[in-house]
Amino acid sequence: MTRGGKDKAQEDPERRCIVTAEVQPKAGLIRFVVGPDGMIYPDLAEKLPGRGIWVSADRDVLEKAVKKGLFARAAKAPVTLPEGLVDLVEAGMAARVVELVSLARKSGRAVCGFEKVKTWLSEGRAKVLLQASDGSDRGKGKLWTPEGGRWFGCLTASELGLAFGRDHAIHGALAAGGLTSRVIVDAARLSGLRKRDGGTTAEKDTKTA
Repeated sequence: MTRGGKDKAQEDPERRCIVTAEVQPKAGLIRFVVGPDGMIYPDLAEKLPGRGIWVSADRDVLEKAVKKGLFARAAKAPVTLPEGLVDLVEAGMAARVVELVSLARKSGRAVCGFEKVKTWLSEGRAKVLLQASDGSDRGKGKLWTPEGGRWFGCLTASELGLAFGRDHAIHGALAAGGLTSRVIVDAARLSGLRKRDGGTTAEKDTKTA
């Protein structure tokens, strides 16, 4: 679908980042709302009531929003930010990715372990390759990004292991369908917050999601 296509506009609504002023697909931003107590709350599931305040899923951009008081400007009212907001958002997004991968595993759409992942890649079953950020580069280099698929290295070995019900994991793969599209969106956001996928922002990383 072309960039200005009608169907794309319906499927991928856009919002403006309060820091960069750029309009981009929601998949590349994180939503915040102002609570009744005047506190800024991350709305990672995008379900909380109230007018959304959108910030690019990029750690540098989010830190600038905090430092420059841009949440209050966007809300047009005094607001309170929770301590460590940026780290709070990162931890929450990591938890979301772990939970989504875990649910995909329980539905039979995700596997972990070098041999299982390699088999899925060889058979063309894998849509997404997940590799631990703290895993051996030599070991990770023996696997490849699925053709037409995605690679993410934003989870640690312990986080990836948690998704698969074990102490740690280095390699994981997801099949197409089910929750995989949601994993792609949130993993791209987490990559922007952690800058462990070569420093790409979520807005750039979700264009092919």
